Amino acid sequence: MDWFRDLNNTTQKDSIMLRQNLSQKQTQKLSPQQIQLMKLLQVPTAMLDQRIQQELESNPALEDSKDELLDEDEQVEDFHIDETNDGTQDEKESADDSEYEEPEYQDDTSLDDYLEDYMGDDDEPSYKYEVNNYSADDEDKTMPIALESSFHEHMEEQLGLLQLNERNQIIAEQIIGSIDEDGYLRREPMAITDDLAFAQNLMVTEQEVKDVLKKVQTFEPAGIGAQDLQECLLIQLERKMISREVTDHYSDEDLKHIKLAHKIIEKYFDEFSKKHYNKLLRQLSLFREDLRDATNEILKLNPKPGSAYAPTSSAWKKQYIVPDFIIENKNGELDLRLNARNAPELRVNNQYKEMLGAYKVDKKNKKTKEAALFVKQKIDAARWFIDAIKQRQDTMMRTMYTIMQYQYDFFLNGDEKRLRPMILKDIAEITSLDISTVSRVANSKYVQTEFGTMRLKDFFSESLQTSSGEEVSTKEVKKILTEIVSMENKRKPLSDEKLKNMLKEKGYEIARRTVAKYREQLGVPVARLRKEI
Repeated sequence: MDWFRDLNNTTQKDSIMLRQNLSQKQTQKLSPQQIQLMKLLQVPTAMLDQRIQQELESNPALEDSKDELLDEDEQVEDFHIDETNDGTQDEKESADDSEYEEPEYQDDTSLDDYLEDYMGDDDEPSYKYEVNNYSADDEDKTMPIALESSFHEHMEEQLGLLQLNERNQIIAEQIIGSIDEDGYLRREPMAITDDLAFAQNLMVTEQEVKDVLKKVQTFEPAGIGAQDLQECLLIQLERKMISREVTDHYSDEDLKHIKLAHKIIEKYFDEFSKKHYNKLLRQLSLFREDLRDATNEILKLNPKPGSAYAPTSSAWKKQYIVPDFIIENKNGELDLRLNARNAPELRVNNQYKEMLGAYKVDKKNKKTKEAALFVKQKIDAARWFIDAIKQRQDTMMRTMYTIMQYQYDFFLNGDEKRLRPMILKDIAEITSLDISTVSRVANSKYVQTEFGTMRLKDFFSESLQTSSGEEVSTKEVKKILTEIVSMENKRKPLSDEKLKNMLKEKGYEIARRTVAKYREQLGVPVARLRKEI
């Protein structure tokens, strides 16, 4: 019976191990067209033209038709908003139009049906697109870019003026190559000797590197080749003193202040950087006016002498903000327009349509059918892209329209205190869009107003409750905080605790750590660093 009992237990275990469970779960997958739309929503207007050009180059079935006139019913109308129009009907119509529909005819086996349906439409109106926002001033203009030498090229040009032997020439080139874009030599001379030994097979001493470095530090602009900020400032002050001795460029009074500034940086750099002005006055036995004049001389110096030639300041690195939206106040009525300067009119190439016509004549030819299938894929891709462009702009207009209504008072007068608390969820609920979609629209987008060009992200803020129970935007608190700091006595700047108390007196009860967070977000330094003489 024992063997029977063991067999029964084994069978039960196997039955438990082989038991199948049926579970149900729901997943959501985006189609390639929806993914394409999401990516296009993230592209700002300044980069949209480049994205469209990439599509034009990769898909010959897509072409630019800006020279052709479009029917009025295919143009996107501007949104006009005033106090009497709550925009409910416009939102509903926009919501209906913005539902993304994938193009039909995606089954390769239904090529005949595709041709019958597609070739019958001669006008092809739904695949033309234009935003009628152009004015006489909106013509495309090419921004000329000046040809500039790079920072290291500028250094090498000056190196060519020095008469160095071959050994020192190699050392100087290694030093110049080690200087960063700010103009500093962050590597120690001993590390330079190691670099030369491994890279150039040249054995040099640390003193040789220091001697050549002194010659490099004579280059323009002054301060190049310094190893830290203190040395950089000292080099610039010494250059000023030499200039006075050679050309009488500075007066005796100026020279006195320069020499005092040199002494402060050389011997009291730590106290100066921490703004311990009272300590400097005592140790140097100075009048406050003399210390202020010496400090002004230091503030005239450039802490990053290489920045004028660094790649970040080159013309090709400069970024010009192109607004995605334009809002104008026309006699109390707000006019919202979508900047479509970088959105050309697109359509499907007619030649590809003629290629499909050739297949209708010769359906039995295998090569003709393969060509027709290829053409069909390209046409579908072109139509999907055009639909995505149109959907992108519809979604952007819906979102910006809602933001403008929500922040209506601000767009009328530009007073930041009129900004209402607004989060992504608020706009998503009104537009019936997903929060992630609203986020994509708000990210890296700009709106041009009468009060300047602003980021859409800046209109979003959390709410804060005042002592009276009223909900206000944190933007309003930051604005008041900025005003308090600007009016403080710079000899005795207000601490975060005092700022908290002053905000409390105005009805804003927030913690000291919150004040510190807002201050850091505004780029306002701590009280000690705001101190002036």
